[in-house]
Amino acid sequence: MATSTGMSLLLLPLLLGWPGTGATAEAVVCAGTACYTAHRGKLSADEAQLNCSTNGGNLATVKSAEEAQRVQEALVQLLRPEEPPTARMGKFWIGLQREKGKCLDTSLPLKGFSWIGGGGHSPYTNWQKEPKSTCISKRCVSLLLDLSLQPPTSRLSKWAEGPCGNPASPGSNIEGFICKFSFKGMCRPLALGGPGQVTYTTPFQATSSSLEAVPFGSMATVACGEKGKEGNNYFLCKEKEADVFDWGTSGPLCVSSNLSCSFNNGGCQQDCFEGGDGSFRCGCRPGFRLLDDLVSCASRNPCSSNPCRGVGLMLSPLGKSYRCHCPPGYQLDSSELDCSDVDECQAFPCAQECINIPGSFRCACWVGYEPGEGTCWDLDECAPGRNPCAQACTNTKGSFHCSCKEGYMVTGEDDTQCQDVDECIDQGASPCEGLCFNVPGSFHCGCLPGWELAPNGVSCILSHTSPEPPTEGPPPQREDRGSIAPSVVTSSPPRDSEDISEEAPTMGRPSLPSNILINHAPPETVVSSGPPSIRVEPSTSHPTTTTGHAESGDGDLMAKQNEDSTNGQKLLLFYILGTVVAILLVLALALGLLVYRKRKVKKAEKKEKKTPSAADSYSWVPGRAESRAMENEYRPTPGTDC
Repeated sequence: MATSTGMSLLLLPLLLGWPGTGATAEAVVCAGTACYTAHRGKLSADEAQLNCSTNGGNLATVKSAEEAQRVQEALVQLLRPEEPPTARMGKFWIGLQREKGKCLDTSLPLKGFSWIGGGGHSPYTNWQKEPKSTCISKRCVSLLLDLSLQPPTSRLSKWAEGPCGNPASPGSNIEGFICKFSFKGMCRPLALGGPGQVTYTTPFQATSSSLEAVPFGSMATVACGEKGKEGNNYFLCKEKEADVFDWGTSGPLCVSSNLSCSFNNGGCQQDCFEGGDGSFRCGCRPGFRLLDDLVSCASRNPCSSNPCRGVGLMLSPLGKSYRCHCPPGYQLDSSELDCSDVDECQAFPCAQECINIPGSFRCACWVGYEPGEGTCWDLDECAPGRNPCAQACTNTKGSFHCSCKEGYMVTGEDDTQCQDVDECIDQGASPCEGLCFNVPGSFHCGCLPGWELAPNGVSCILSHTSPEPPTEGPPPQREDRGSIAPSVVTSSPPRDSEDISEEAPTMGRPSLPSNILINHAPPETVVSSGPPSIRVEPSTSHPTTTTGHAESGDGDLMAKQNEDSTNGQKLLLFYILGTVVAILLVLALALGLLVYRKRKVKKAEKKEKKTPSAADSYSWVPGRAESRAMENEYRPTPGTDC
């Protein structure tokens, strides 16, 4: 049994993916009637809860400062000093969650969250900041631990809420989780009177050699001797009587006659007395008596069978009579046998938030404030060194909010980052009439060849310096010019210049094919062959015409521009007149062809009619069958010569 248990514990860290270098797989802290275990593993909240429930527990509750301290001790044990420090915050799941559809409730300490193990609302909280107000998804709470500190600070960890994660994405900076296991009671640790090793195996399959309290149902393996070779002894923590738990053994274990009382005080709780032959025995101080385990001591006070419950103490001022007494911060309940906590927070002793704890209370500041001189001061989250925002940060009372420059939008899980807005596509329609170029924080407009930006920087107007106007359909193919098209970045396979030219409109402004998206730096467009070359810039400036050589002065340049403008207007007029003449010629040709076809049809109809004759007025008599010809009356008689 011990071998199989040891193998399962050896495989557990491998199954959970815990690192094996510089970190322990788990840490155990037991006190009162509960044990807390801290584990390493990048799991979602649901996976962590399944791991805890498999062994009979739940994700840990943190309902009081004492419980928070025990959880913190488990986390400190988990991260050994030899583990290399990491400059970041680690998160460990606890059992505080808010289901989907349940919204934030700022009037409650838990803000609408509830513990997995039940127990209703608890007054203790330690929020890092106000939870996010969302009802559309499940939210889970984790403890924040600064992994850069070695050993980790014993200061109680803050609570952080966020998405619960999933197997593929456990969550940002998730390092592990904490489980809680509850029991009827605890046994005292076994006492060793000589060299040896005690190993406790708990019901939740955790092992430890240093527990301040051992949970009911645990097994203890005692190996005596310097190297543990003097045989093993096995003990079980059992319930001896109501609310009394014991190992069922008497006397110190692994007693050494050579060391006697010099080793661990002989395992005795109070006094150790040595004999002349190297033996020793345990004793108790005045007012106490030795218990059956020959190690522990109990008071001889007649109230030693204390009927008072909880933290109540019993006094015996008059013989056998007694009465219960409560320590500061508690008061007797109606039974006068038990003590109930006094809620000091009802007197409002704190400036902002009062947290009642068993027997006392403590003051705390709201999220976004820090304590100082008996009150709470607003914490400036936007101060240098604290600013969490990527661009602009505005401090508010108890909080802050991030904002971005024009052309950017707030993004990120905690709304602290800024992302560039692509004005060319994010607004549903392009803000430009022609080309649109997105740049960080803004955009620029441009136009197709033959057009130029209007003074408003958005519209496109006909270019006065263009050597030829834009036409509908593909431009005429000429040997001395190639097709002109802008170089663009596309979200689909690039199209050639002819495709772009075919879609260029002619009625007042250019348009761009719907599958072309312009991003980043505006490109340049240059004529493929032959002068002049046209360069399209995505700005409010006009396209420039380059003749291939530099002009000597401003006057010549202006004259050249005027001449080019005049030539362009003449060329435009020539194209218009040529188009009109071509249309008229086509109409004339079509009309002539129509007349010709009509004449041909009439001529064919005339041929089909016959020419009139004299026989047309007569009619033929129906023919009769021919009869045998009558004999010729002039037929010669026989013997007569013809």
